[in-house]
Amino acid sequence: MSDLLPHEKGFHVSWDQIHRDSRALAWRLDKHGPGKDGAWKAVVAITRGGMAPAMIVARELDIRMVDTISVKSYHHQAQGEAEVLNAPDAEMMGDGTGVLIVDDLVDSGKTLELVRSMFPNAHFATVYAKPKGRSQVDTFITEVSQDTWIFFPWDMAMQYVKPYRGAD
Repeated sequence: MSDLLPHEKGFHVSWDQIHRDSRALAWRLDKHGPGKDGAWKAVVAITRGGMAPAMIVARELDIRMVDTISVKSYHHQAQGEAEVLNAPDAEMMGDGTGVLIVDDLVDSGKTLELVRSMFPNAHFATVYAKPKGRSQVDTFITEVSQDTWIFFPWDMAMQYVKPYRGAD
């Protein structure tokens, strides 16, 4: 049995990096909304991974209307069918016009595809994008290969990690 990670590539994201990349996402979205002066009317975070980036985007763009949509598609590290567990306020959402929907990552695109079917005119933004899901996102900051597993800071704990080769 191997002690290596179950994924070929690992990309570790620190709190500082997710903050910088989320701010960069906000800068890219600034003044591109359909409202007066390019404003957005609301931010909706896809829980759970989209909550930190959405909070940063909302702060940077001075958006006070913030909501969430709860979608479950992962069971540990295995992706299954996407399912909506809780939806945002229907009156605020409408068809999604003027709403930014934010997530940390688009992987296969299944989650965004489901949410886009509900809110076809929303703008979908992620911090990171993989090739399979790239077509489902309107704006992103960094593209990573499909075989890269992103380790987000909210999933990590500080502890000793054995080197890949050797004992120390």
